[in-house]
Amino acid sequence: MNTVINIIRAELKNNIDEKTLATGQIFFKEEVKRYGVKTETVRKISKNEFKILKSRSKSEVFELCEELWKSGYMEESFIACDWSYSIHKKYEPADFQIFENWIKTYVNNWASCDTFCNHTMGAFLEMYPEYLPGLKTFAKSENRWMRRAAAVSLIIPARKGLFLNDILEIATILLDDKDDLVQKGYGWMLKVASQSHQKEIFDFVMENKSNMPRTALRYAIEKMPKDLKLLAMKA
Repeated sequence: MNTVINIIRAELKNNIDEKTLATGQIFFKEEVKRYGVKTETVRKISKNEFKILKSRSKSEVFELCEELWKSGYMEESFIACDWSYSIHKKYEPADFQIFENWIKTYVNNWASCDTFCNHTMGAFLEMYPEYLPGLKTFAKSENRWMRRAAAVSLIIPARKGLFLNDILEIATILLDDKDDLVQKGYGWMLKVASQSHQKEIFDFVMENKSNMPRTALRYAIEKMPKDLKLLAMKA
């Protein structure tokens, strides 16, 4: 198992791009541990090395993902996200606790949060919607990444028009959150949901706009017609 991890790390070190390393931090407020490898290169490394894991059990793949998460490197977290999603057809209900622990313990930037939650968590929740109440617990966490995860885990389902009531409940819990990354997360969720449920999302925005931070509001109405945007932005 360690051989695969060692290969991954050697590949990442061999593909450091000085410009990516020098400029990557500007996208983050918090200090992010990075090798400085271009995202498309990380994807290629992930895909190539996953080929030798196809015969491995889900638990073995999850063990490798955990090792990658533990490193704290953003690029390794991306590979962990990719691998955990690659076996989504094998997900079982008990995996929710594993995924929750990864977010709580290892996620430390918006890019890792969104990559993991959009795909792994989104796919899990489509398979096991009975775990949606867990997101509402996330939304009440003191951990900003848990709160963002509550919203961004529903981005892909929202694109399919799913889980509107849960989306509105989570947006309500997060409504006056002071963290701009959480505001952007739930605003993004509402924006995506508005493409299938424009009236319901618009009504929600109008009902709550006096308490909704401007950042979240702007995200939420971004895809709406101009006349609705003007109404929403009116004091």
